Amino acid sequence: MTTGASPVRTRTDRTATAERRAADRMAAAAAAWLEALDAEQRALAHWPAPGADAETEAERLQWYYTPTDHGGVPIGAMHPRQQSLAMQLVATGLSTPGYVTVATVMGLENVLDHVEDWGVDWGRERGRDPGLYYLRVFGDPGGQAPWGWRFGGHHVSLNNLVVSRAVRSTTPCFLGADPAMSPLLGGTSLHPLGAVEDLARELVRSLAPEQAARAVLLPRAPSDIIGGNRARITQGDEMLRLPDIWRGHFREQRLTDRLSEMDIRAESSSGFDATDHSTLALTVVPKGLPAAELEVDQRALLRALLDTYLGRVPDGLAPGPLDDPALDAVHLAWAGGTEPGEPHYYRLQGPRFLAEYDNTQRQVNHAHSVWRDPEADFGVDTLAAHRAIHHHG
Repeated sequence: MTTGASPVRTRTDRTATAERRAADRMAAAAAAWLEALDAEQRALAHWPAPGADAETEAERLQWYYTPTDHGGVPIGAMHPRQQSLAMQLVATGLSTPGYVTVATVMGLENVLDHVEDWGVDWGRERGRDPGLYYLRVFGDPGGQAPWGWRFGGHHVSLNNLVVSRAVRSTTPCFLGADPAMSPLLGGTSLHPLGAVEDLARELVRSLAPEQAARAVLLPRAPSDIIGGNRARITQGDEMLRLPDIWRGHFREQRLTDRLSEMDIRAESSSGFDATDHSTLALTVVPKGLPAAELEVDQRALLRALLDTYLGRVPDGLAPGPLDDPALDAVHLAWAGGTEPGEPHYYRLQGPRFLAEYDNTQRQVNHAHSVWRDPEADFGVDTLAAHRAIHHHG
């Protein structure tokens, strides 16, 4: 969606080495997991290579963050050894803090079940199920041919593409938390996305009035991120409604009605109207305040905030380091209140980079965050270039 090349996307020798090493780890882990599956599991787990056919590519570009079928084999349908091998593959695509956060988010399904008094009905045996995180591999791990893998469930979506034995895409990368904050013994709290929220709030509260006038687009916050689970971000995209970010339709009308009621309540609570949605629509030219207009301390806060997104993957797989020209192009846009406990949304946008965050639902205790490459999510640019070279004529 953005235009122009980003200086932080230059591939150095160090980056190329990191991409190759990560790809080798992914290939070994993916092969071990696939080998451990039975024939029925493998039919769900192992799909054709990225771009092999229209059906495969359409499925590869689908991603979700709702508690719906994400496609693949769910953790709960695996034996313990298979589960271990699956999580070993997941870990290859994450930094240690990223892996710990993903594992925590998965475990939060048990906490959410307790919060909701074990009563949520999604038409399955357990409404909130930490076993419903799905893994799927596209193509054959290793070798020069493109392959990739996807892992996702409620509030997690990881998407990785390997081309010519190098990791070339790690987006979309989504992490959420519900509850966003939970009590722990000793008066402390579990807050998996705490820094993702707190650093942004500290940054926006540090702005001078003239800066804030540019950064704060609305005093109200939307009920969700704007990009939703679209495969591709385009000019003018407005927030998707809740029924649109689930796979397919429920077979039972009562579940369809329930989802519709949840959507209506969320939209009503936000106070948004058509003008508000238009104001927050995604655009090629970023909205908000450019980092070029930030003071030194504010730029340091922005760097730290960006790292809560880019630091999710292993060293060398994310753009970086952010030099001054690259940082200057990143824009901060905010909607909602700036006091803790007030519904809020923000986004960071620059060349080849988009991050969105919201915490508005469940009395401001339900957070979403996503890192995307608007021009090349899922590695579509690298895959197209590879196919042009190897399938020319």
